[in-house]
Amino acid sequence: MNTELMYKMQMPLVQLEHSTETQKKLLNAAKKEYRMIPNMYKAMANSPILLKSYMAGYNEFRQNSSFSPSEHEVVFLTISVENNCSYCMAAHSLVADMVSKVPPNVTDAIRNGTEIDDPKLKSLAAFTAIMVNKRGNPDEEDVQQFFENGYSEKHILDIILAISIKTISNYTNHVFHTELDAAFRVREWKSFKVIRTLFNGMRNK
Repeated sequence: MNTELMYKMQMPLVQLEHSTETQKKLLNAAKKEYRMIPNMYKAMANSPILLKSYMAGYNEFRQNSSFSPSEHEVVFLTISVENNCSYCMAAHSLVADMVSKVPPNVTDAIRNGTEIDDPKLKSLAAFTAIMVNKRGNPDEEDVQQFFENGYSEKHILDIILAISIKTISNYTNHVFHTELDAAFRVREWKSFKVIRTLFNGMRNK
């Protein structure tokens, strides 16, 4: 994928000092949560209903899903890999390291496309990728393998919520070509993105 040929939104990122009351409320909530306003939120704030929906779904998934914090990050990272979103890959890699305490070898395996050595997290990543790539139509074998690693139908529904959330953020970053915030650059995702793009290009010929 040549990003230079992809459409880029002409809307500017919404700055707090120039925001409407609705935008300001949402951006201040993000600032309170993260002690910064990520560029992705400034992009989504152009459509307050989009940002509000994202924030509500994200918070519900974090607080009320059946997954642990480490599993949250595995799901989000896997979706972002499959959607080729470099912004979310960097952001969630940092959250995985600093907040969710995902073992670095697990995060790096997802980032690099190598095998995860934890059987349960490997199963979670694999099934999440299946749900993305099969558009929510797993077959019986896919589901049984997922269940064999300790997951349930409730987890399938939670993954659907996560895919919905990450579709909002991944696609927003695609159309805005969102610049990575300085705070996330320590976990910038480049090399595998290039390899994956080349592989997908050859596979689709």
